[in-house]
Amino acid sequence: MSQITTHILDTTLGKPAVAVTVTLAQQVDGEWVELAAAATDENGRVAALLADRNTALPAGQYKLSFNTGDYYQSRNRNCNHNTPCFYPRVEIIFSIRGDGQHYHIPLLLNPFGYSTYRGS
Repeated sequence: MSQITTHILDTTLGKPAVAVTVTLAQQVDGEWVELAAAATDENGRVAALLADRNTALPAGQYKLSFNTGDYYQSRNRNCNHNTPCFYPRVEIIFSIRGDGQHYHIPLLLNPFGYSTYRGS
């Protein structure tokens, strides 16, 4: 398992959000540098976001970006009366200590809101 993992649950359907593109970026000198990208599996999970599962990321600011607009569009799901979803992209910025700990960042998603927390 990589140091950074995530999963997405579509709370409107009560099911995992499948095939959502997720990118991981690190803030370097005030700019975001993309480190990895993957799509959620049939369980809504990305367990192998980092190619090298043994790499410990340095301390700093990181960002997970979830392409939720494409997820809804690919399922022909508009939010309300053919209106695109209010959150076409969800970005979660978080800090890590650089000590090799595992960080699991789940996303609970619906067309008009989302919630996240540090999972285990």
